Amino acid sequence: MSPYIKGDLSLHSAMEMKKENQNNIQALDISIAGLVQGVGFRPFIFKLALDHGLTGWVENRNDGVKIHVEGNSPDIESFFGSIKEKAPVASQIHQISQTPSSFKHYSDFRIVKSENISNDVTEICPDIAVCDQCLTDMRQQEHRLRYPFINCTNCGPRFTIIKDLPYDREKTTMQPFVMCELCHEEYTNMLDRRFHAQPVACKRCGPKYGFHNKQLQTDDLEEILKNASQLIDNGEVLAIKGLGGFHLACNALDNKAVKELRSEKNRDGKPFAVMFRDLETCRKFAHLSEKEKKLITSWRKPIVLLKSKKELAEDVCVGFDTVGAMLPYMPIHYLLFDKLKTDVIVLTSGNISDEPILIDNQLAGRELGKITDHFLDYNRDVHNRTDDSVTMVVNNKPRLLRRSRGYVPNPVNTSLDVEGIMATGAELVNCFCIGKNKQALLSQHIGDLKNLETLDFYTQTIDRFKQMFRAEPKLIAADMHPDYLSSRWAAEQDLPVVKVQHHHAHIASCMAEHELDEEVIGIAMDGVGYGSDGHIWGGEFLRCDLNDYKRYFHLEYIPMPGGDAATKHPWRMAVSYLYHYFGEDFLKEDIPFLNKIDPHELSLVRGMLKNNMNSPLTSSTGRLFDAVAALTGLCLDSSFHAEAPMRLESIIGSNLTDAYSFKIENNTISLKPAFEEILRDIAQNEDVGTISARFHNTVININFEAAKAISEESGLNKVVLSGGTFQNRYLLEKTEKLLQKNAFNVYTHGRIPANDGGLALGQLLIAAKRRSLQCV
Repeated sequence: MSPYIKGDLSLHSAMEMKKENQNNIQALDISIAGLVQGVGFRPFIFKLALDHGLTGWVENRNDGVKIHVEGNSPDIESFFGSIKEKAPVASQIHQISQTPSSFKHYSDFRIVKSENISNDVTEICPDIAVCDQCLTDMRQQEHRLRYPFINCTNCGPRFTIIKDLPYDREKTTMQPFVMCELCHEEYTNMLDRRFHAQPVACKRCGPKYGFHNKQLQTDDLEEILKNASQLIDNGEVLAIKGLGGFHLACNALDNKAVKELRSEKNRDGKPFAVMFRDLETCRKFAHLSEKEKKLITSWRKPIVLLKSKKELAEDVCVGFDTVGAMLPYMPIHYLLFDKLKTDVIVLTSGNISDEPILIDNQLAGRELGKITDHFLDYNRDVHNRTDDSVTMVVNNKPRLLRRSRGYVPNPVNTSLDVEGIMATGAELVNCFCIGKNKQALLSQHIGDLKNLETLDFYTQTIDRFKQMFRAEPKLIAADMHPDYLSSRWAAEQDLPVVKVQHHHAHIASCMAEHELDEEVIGIAMDGVGYGSDGHIWGGEFLRCDLNDYKRYFHLEYIPMPGGDAATKHPWRMAVSYLYHYFGEDFLKEDIPFLNKIDPHELSLVRGMLKNNMNSPLTSSTGRLFDAVAALTGLCLDSSFHAEAPMRLESIIGSNLTDAYSFKIENNTISLKPAFEEILRDIAQNEDVGTISARFHNTVININFEAAKAISEESGLNKVVLSGGTFQNRYLLEKTEKLLQKNAFNVYTHGRIPANDGGLALGQLLIAAKRRSLQCV
C-alpha cells in the first residue's frame, strides 16, 4: 500500500505554472514545532499548497510537522508567510524554520504517512469543543443526523482518547471502530473537512451511547434522549459519560433534586457548576463581560466563574455570589437541550467526594449507582481522564483555577533546559510536571493526594506521560514537606531528589509562565506550605530568583490548635488569634461567635494554646482569613477546602477604601491592631460586608508596604504574586492595581493556576536552574 495520499492539482495548474517559470523554481524544507497535530494542520497545509500551486509533501512526525515544497519562489514565500497567519484556530506554532532543499521534481502535493523518528515529541492537542460546522452537519448530513459523536479536524476528542504518538487512529481509543466506506472516503479526501480526523465516525460505524436503569436498557438515540431529558426535568439525577469521564446531572432550577445530589455525593457546601442551554440563557442568570463571553464561548469551553444575576436553585451556589458557568461542548449536550424543558442543569464531576472522576462504565455503574439508577454512557474508552477546567477573569485577564480539559497537555515554554527533570507537585489539587527540552508538560488536574484511588491515578498518569512524551527522568524535584505522598513517591524512585520550598516554588511557577530568570520580589499567600524552619508558612514576602530565596517578611506566627483540625474548624483559628493577642481576657468580651461554640470544645482548644500542645505555628494567610471569617460569624466550620475565605470574599461591601491597621516589626507583620479594630466594629454592630472589605483592604496594604520596603532596600521593581489566596478576585484585582499605580511591574498567573495546581512548574524550573549552576 502506498505511503502517500495524493491530491489532484489539475484545477490549480501547478505543472503548467512550473513549465512557464523554470528559471524561478525553488525547493524548501520547512519544520514546524508546536501544537500542530490533531488540529487539522496537515489538511490546512495541503490546501494552502494547492492555493499556491506548489508540489511536495507534508507529514506528521513525533517531533512536529515536516514540509517539502517545490515551486515558484514568490509562491513559496507567500505560502511560508501564510502558515502562521492562517493556521487552524486550535493550533499553536512555537517554532518554524526553513532550509533550502534539493529539487525532487514532484508532480503533485502529498500527505506522507506519519513517521516516528526520535524521542523528540510534538505537542498533543487538548480536546476541542464541537464546532459550529459539525453542529450544522448534525442537523443535515444523512449519515450523521443527530449523531452524538460527530467531529472533524477542527473539533472533537483528542487528549482523552490518545494512547501514544504520532497521533493516528490506531494509537487512540477509536482503533476498534472500523470506518465505513463513506467515512473512509471523507478521511482520505484531502479537500474534505474530515480529512485525517482520527475520531471520524458516523451512525453506521462509530461509537454509540446507551441508556440503562432498572426499567429500561436501550441504544436507540431518540429513546435515550427522551428518557434522559424526562428524568432530569422530573427531578432525577442522571450519570452522563462525557469527554474525560462521567458527570452527574440534574435540573439546576429544582432545589429538591440539587439537594439530593449534594447529599448523595457527599458534597456538603461546595458550589456546583452548571451548564446553560446557550449564551442568551447564561446572560439571564449571570453578569457577563466581553472578556468572559470570549472565554466561555472559546474552543476550550471551560467553566467560568461569573457574578450571579438571577438565582438558581438555592443549593447550587449555597450562598455565594458567583456561579460556575459553562456552555454545551459535546454534541450530546446540544441533543439533550433539544429535548429538555429546563434551561440549565447541574453538571458536576462523576465521582464520590475527593476521589478521581470515573471513566470506566462498569466501575461507574457500581460507584455512581449509590447516587443514581440512571446512566447514559457510551462504548468508547476514555484513556486520559480530565475534569472540566475552571477559569475566571480578573483585571480583564483570563485566569486558570483548575487546568484540565481543553488546556492539557499544552506545554509551557521555558527559558531553561528542563530535559530529564520531573516535578511531583504538592498534596492538594495536585498536578505533576515533566520536562522535555525547553518545554514543561503539566499534567491534568489530579486532585488531592489523600487516598489510594487518587494516588493510583497519579502514578498511572505519570507512566502515560513518560510514554507519550518519550521522557526518562534523571532528576526529581519535590516539595520539602516530608509527609506529602508526592514527596514520598519521589523518595522511592531511586533518583536524585531536589527538595524545593513550597512558596519559592509558587513564585517560580509564575516566573516560568512569564519566562523570567532574574531576581524578583515574590509575594506568596496560601493556606499551607512547609517552611525551612519547620513551621507552616503561607504569608511570605521573598526576594528570590530561580535558584534561591531570602525571606524578608512574613505574617506573624500563630498556633494552629489541633493542627489540621484547625483548617476544618475556622473558629479554632479565631480563638487562637484572640488568645495570642489578648490572652484569656478575650473571654470577657461579648463576641457573638463564641456563644455558638461548644463550651467543652472551647475549653479543650484553650488548654492546647495555654500548654502549647498539638499547636504547630503558622504564618498562613489562609488561616488568617479563616480566623476573620469565624470572628465575624460567617463560617465557624468548613465543609470544604477554603470555604471560610470564599465566604468572606463573597460578602465584601462595595466601594470601600478604608482599612484596618497593622505593624511590621523585626520582619514580622502583626495583625494585633487590626483585630482590635475588628472587635470594635463587631461591638458596634458594623455590617459584616464592611468588616470584610476593610480586612481585605488591610491585606492589600500589607502587600504594598512589604513590596515597597523590599524594593527600597534591593532596588528591585518586579513583583510576582502567587499562591492560592490570589484566587480571591478582590484581593488580586486591588493588589495588582495598587502596585502598578506605584510603578511596580507586576506579574500574575493566567495560563497556570496560582494555587498548588501550578506548583510543579515552579519546582521544575528551580531544579533546572540549580542543575545549570551545578548546585545539584
